[in-house]
Amino acid sequence: MHDDRSLLDERLTRTVRQRIRPEVYGAAVPLRLEVWAAPGEPVPVAEALAAEYGPAQVGDAWGAPWATTWFRMSGTVPAEWAGRHVEAVVDLGFTHPGPGFQCEGLAYTPEGKPIKGLAPRSTHVPVGVSVAGGEDVLFYVEAAANPVILDVLPFQPTQLGLKETAGAEPIYHVVRAELAVFNRDVWDLLLDIEVLGSLKNELGDREPRRWEIQRQLDRALDQLDFEDVPGTAAAARAELAEVLARPAHASAHRITAAGHAHIDSAWLWPLRETVRKCARTFSNVTALMEDYPEFVFACSQAQQYAWMKEKHPDVWERVKAKVAGGQFVPVGGMWVESDTNMPGGEAMARQFVHGKRFFLDEFGIETQEVWLPDSFGYSAAMPQLVKLSGSRWFLTQKLSWNQINRFPHHSFYWEGIDGSQVFTHFPPVDTYNSDLLGADLARASRQFSEHGKATRSLVPFGYGDGGGGPTREMIETARRSADLEGSPRVAIEPPSAFFAAAEAEYTDAPVWSGELYLEKHRATYTTQARTKQGNRRSEHLLREAELWATAALLEGGFEYPYEQLDRLWKTVLLHQFHDILPGSSIAWVHREAEARYAEVAAELEGIISGALSALAGSGEQTVVFNAAPHSRSGVPGLGAGAVDSGSEQPVTVDGLVLDNGLLRVTVDEQGLITSVRDLVADREVLAPGAVGNLLQLHVDVPNQWDAWDVDPFYRNNVRDLVEADEVVAVDEGKDVGAIRIRRTFNRSTLTQVLRLRAGERRLDVETEVDWQETEKFLKVAFPVDVHADRSTSEIQFGHLHRPTHVNTSWDAAKFEICAHRWVHVAEPGYGVAVVNDSTYGHDITRRARSEGGTTTTVRLSLLRAPRFPDPLTDQGLHKLNYSLVPGAAIADAVREGYRINLPERQVSGAGSVAPVVTVDHPGVVVEAVKAADDRSGDIVVRLYEALGGRAKAVVTPSFAASGVRETDLLERTLADRELADNAVTVELRPFQVLTLRFSR
Repeated sequence: MHDDRSLLDERLTRTVRQRIRPEVYGAAVPLRLEVWAAPGEPVPVAEALAAEYGPAQVGDAWGAPWATTWFRMSGTVPAEWAGRHVEAVVDLGFTHPGPGFQCEGLAYTPEGKPIKGLAPRSTHVPVGVSVAGGEDVLFYVEAAANPVILDVLPFQPTQLGLKETAGAEPIYHVVRAELAVFNRDVWDLLLDIEVLGSLKNELGDREPRRWEIQRQLDRALDQLDFEDVPGTAAAARAELAEVLARPAHASAHRITAAGHAHIDSAWLWPLRETVRKCARTFSNVTALMEDYPEFVFACSQAQQYAWMKEKHPDVWERVKAKVAGGQFVPVGGMWVESDTNMPGGEAMARQFVHGKRFFLDEFGIETQEVWLPDSFGYSAAMPQLVKLSGSRWFLTQKLSWNQINRFPHHSFYWEGIDGSQVFTHFPPVDTYNSDLLGADLARASRQFSEHGKATRSLVPFGYGDGGGGPTREMIETARRSADLEGSPRVAIEPPSAFFAAAEAEYTDAPVWSGELYLEKHRATYTTQARTKQGNRRSEHLLREAELWATAALLEGGFEYPYEQLDRLWKTVLLHQFHDILPGSSIAWVHREAEARYAEVAAELEGIISGALSALAGSGEQTVVFNAAPHSRSGVPGLGAGAVDSGSEQPVTVDGLVLDNGLLRVTVDEQGLITSVRDLVADREVLAPGAVGNLLQLHVDVPNQWDAWDVDPFYRNNVRDLVEADEVVAVDEGKDVGAIRIRRTFNRSTLTQVLRLRAGERRLDVETEVDWQETEKFLKVAFPVDVHADRSTSEIQFGHLHRPTHVNTSWDAAKFEICAHRWVHVAEPGYGVAVVNDSTYGHDITRRARSEGGTTTTVRLSLLRAPRFPDPLTDQGLHKLNYSLVPGAAIADAVREGYRINLPERQVSGAGSVAPVVTVDHPGVVVEAVKAADDRSGDIVVRLYEALGGRAKAVVTPSFAASGVRETDLLERTLADRELADNAVTVELRPFQVLTLRFSR
């Protein structure tokens, strides 16, 4: 039995599919096709236009994976079409799974000017709204054979992620290439039906509005003559006019619809392809703006604009014109939509510096909205950095992906670790690729958590990642839904209009304090270790390069490398994009990233070497440079001097026992640490019966997102790596006690050297792994005898506490966490830190012991081996370092975190070099020292309170300063500061970031 409703639905579906949609285009004539396959990588347009083309036809195969094929398409508009709306319709072989993630094209004029992109939902090239008849049509299409990698869940390993392994056979066929009459009435009818039909489907059975729409849809279909759909479409539309004209209720939810095209700066395609995706999409939206003056397109990622300026100047000029007209709206204020868990503090600051400055310099626009819809969780340091960049608002929707807990708010104030708050919105539509039809609009209204307190939400609409962005159909849908009974009110507006109105109406919005932890994609803290190591190393090399270049500049005779550092910073910032640094891109992306990081390191080492040579001067004395903010080995932080040989007790090695008078470390014949005795505190560090530095290998087969996810059941299958091929003491001199351990497991080999150094209350572990595993997860455990109900992890410009228990579902969901250079666990009076030079993923748990007390286990996540999207993820050689620091307070963890990431440098020279700046408070840490970006000669010092308390400190530069100002991240003055005796006194709140600009 069928009721009337289901009968109508079946009738409507079939009629639309078989009768109406095919009639959007009427009479048609084929285009003449000619083809040229570009050799190798994409070529400039001029080269393609001058190439020799051969004959082609519809049905021809084209495009090996990642190849580029150019088509020349030509034809003549029939004379009898005079006065008709004519378009060229091109289907390059668009396939599942829809917009983006497959072949794409960009149409060009014969002069090489971009027209618009071609994608599955945007297949037309304009010819004329009212043609004269007889016109010759000629255009070129640059077709990209991007392979379909994202296909079905669960994902399968693919060789398509590297050009070398992707194959050479064509993967697409031309399906359609013709000139056709565009039947506007039919198209309008189709849109009327889609808007009303999708609205009807969201209304309840008891709502009269549903049945009213259903009745009129039925009547509209009755008006159609299937033998003349174009001729009867207007009559069908007339039956729908009244129901489309009924205004929304006064209390209807209000939606700001912002055009959008989320374009990942790399993911299942390389960076070079993202450049072309942007060109296609930006060509599309600027063309749409000519036809729809109300259309507004919000676009983030300054890097993507910069690509257009450099590589597609014609697209760039169109973008600039539409930005000036207010339709193309820069948002985001960052260089890319970066990951926010793993970038270091200064790098995160520079994301804002370079992004905001680009928009200011190019457009004179101060972006206000931080736009990060798709990053994998958000650091608690962000609110302060948002405000210090001069921005006001924050947007994401990614927490709608949470596996366990529903986030309780859609509009709220987000409070960071320093107390800064920013007004934040999570679009309740739960997507950044909306089509604006009834399902999305109803979901936005239905799920909005703030009903009764607020009335507005934002919906980003448009196809992303190569889908072409918003379509003309979406804008027409917005017009029909602007004031429609049963639907939220829809207005196309820039995001700033939404945020200003939403914040003004919701002045008592709730506050969420701390990180925005995504309960998914937790393995992104570990996957693709080389990418992560490249990022970490680059960040610290950039610190050194700026510091020593500034010091050498102050000494005179050294030219500060402004352009070079600017370029290198932008390279590092680009690779912090939220599918590069997290390790979730294809092999091509990560192999390229590894090469770029090597180039960055070589250039920065060159800058550092030149600056150190200038600073050290001529001489035979060994001068040690210390770029860390803390003194060590008698050398001041941020300065240089001779190593203090000291009178530390030498390290003794008795069999497999290391002792330096501060720690005694005992290793057994299996290479496991059975005891770490803190001789200063007179207590054992390891938990009773436990061993330290225990390598553990887990089976790691997540349910869906291989590179992204680690699911909690991975813990059910673990192998302790306790078999050793060699455990032997190594002679490294009287000041170092060392033990080398070699292990083999499965197809992998691992060598570790444990080192205890004279005068150091710290055990260093150097690890080298030839990793040849598949779907495995390597961790290393330190079970310590500390009763800690929370762990402390370094994040940008401070640290964050997280529970070690699982009292609530929110606690239990954080079974894998991100930390930067250190983690710390403590009970009153005693703590232990574990520091690292390239690791981000950790898990920290506690368990009760049968004899009483608890064991807190700190584990570092070292390596993974997922098979999608890169089937050879992390295969090969890795070198990484970490250290156990017993008896550590937070200040010790901070110091040791910098130490392991900023090794001392030794050069021959004349003597010591004074620190560029000194700070007299141990909790106030200098994060950056650099020349001001405006080349004024001013020196910029960025520092922060690192311990979570208030601090009063005196900051003293080594040079004669004529004044000092407090600035924002972009080095713009916020307040004048008083300079007394060539120093400035500052008072900082917990975790406050402060930027000081000294004039000389």
